[in-house]
Amino acid sequence: MNVTLTATCLFGLEHLLGEEIETLGYDRVETIDGRITYRGDEEAVALSNVFLRYAERVFINLGKFTAETFDDLFEGTKALPWENWIGRDDAFPVKGHSIKSKLFSIPDCQRIVKRAVVDRLSSVYGLTRFPETGVTYQIEFFILKDEATLMIDTSGDPLHKRGYRPAANAAPIRETLAAAIAAISRPREEVLFWDPMCGSGTIAIEAAMQMKKIAPGMDRRFAAERFPAIPRGVWLSAREEAREGIVKTKFEVFASDIDPEAVSLTQENAKRAGVSDLLRVFRADAREISAPGRRGTVVTNPPYGERMMNEEEVEKLYREMGAHFRSLSPWQVYIISSVKNFETLYGKRADKTRKLYNGMIPCVLYQYFKNDFKK
Repeated sequence: MNVTLTATCLFGLEHLLGEEIETLGYDRVETIDGRITYRGDEEAVALSNVFLRYAERVFINLGKFTAETFDDLFEGTKALPWENWIGRDDAFPVKGHSIKSKLFSIPDCQRIVKRAVVDRLSSVYGLTRFPETGVTYQIEFFILKDEATLMIDTSGDPLHKRGYRPAANAAPIRETLAAAIAAISRPREEVLFWDPMCGSGTIAIEAAMQMKKIAPGMDRRFAAERFPAIPRGVWLSAREEAREGIVKTKFEVFASDIDPEAVSLTQENAKRAGVSDLLRVFRADAREISAPGRRGTVVTNPPYGERMMNEEEVEKLYREMGAHFRSLSPWQVYIISSVKNFETLYGKRADKTRKLYNGMIPCVLYQYFKNDFKK
C-alpha cells in the first residue's frame, strides 16, 4: 500500500528531519516550516515512528485541496477515502490548525470536517449514527494560506516522549530539540561530550543514544499499531531492525549539575534509556568545571529566566559562564538560550548561530568553535 506521509517537527529542525527521512529511503514531496511530506508504504509508517529522531508526529496524509469557504472544506474532506482506514465502529475525533487563511475558526472547522467524514462514511456503511467504540483515528486538519491538508495521526503520544523521562526538572528541554543540538555539535568517540547543566540529562542522553544508534521509538507504542490496515509484522520488523542496529562505542559523556536532585534524575533517566554505560553523572558547578586533559565539547541548555531563575540571576550566570568557559579553550561550546543579549552577557560573539524553538519559546543556538575569547 502506497501512502503519503507528513512528519512534523519543531521549527528549525526541517533540514535534520529531511535527511533522516531520506536515510530511511523515502523521497520528500514537500518541505515547509515545521513539516515534511514524503512518499512511503505501510512499512514507512512503522519505520518513521520508531527511527525518526527529530519528528514530533507522523501522519498519514489523506489529501490536500483549496478551502476558502466552509463549503470547500466540507466537499474537499468528503471526497477523501476515509473508509480505507476508518471502520464502521471506529472513533474519529477531529482537531487542527489554521494559519493565514480565511477559515480561521478552529471549532467551526472541526465541526465541518467531522460532518463531512460522517457523510462520507454513512454512504459507505449505511449508518446515520456511528458508535465510535473501536480503534481511534485522530483526524487532523492543517489549513495554510487557504490550502487544507487532511491527515490521520499514526503516533499517538508525540514522538519526543521517548519513554525514558517519566519525570523531569522544572525547565526540561524537549527530547527532539536536545537530539538536534547534540547532532549539530558533531559528537565523536575521541571527543568528550559534557553538559555541565544537565537538568534531567536530556541532551547528554540523546547524544549517547545517537552514538549507540538506539532508535528513539524502539521501546514505546504508537496509535497506528491498532490500525488493521497496517500489518502487525511491520512493527515487529521495525523493532527488530532497531535492536540489531545498536552498536558499541567508546564515546564518553559527562553530565553534571549543581543540583543533587538533577544528578539523581539524570542517572535514573540514563538507565531507562539504555545509555548509563556511556554517562558519568556527578554534581558540579558549571562555573568551576575544568578540562580533564583531553579534547572536549560543552553542550548545554542553561536557564533562560522563563521558569528557573529571575532575569538578574540569569544575567549573572551568563557573565560567569563566559568568564569561566574561556579556561576550557580550545574546547568548543554550544549553548542554547532565549535571552536576546546572550552574547553581550557571555562576553563573546558566537562563531555561528542557529534559530531554534524550545517548544514555543524562540531560541538561538550559540556555537563557539574557537573558545579563546581573543579580541
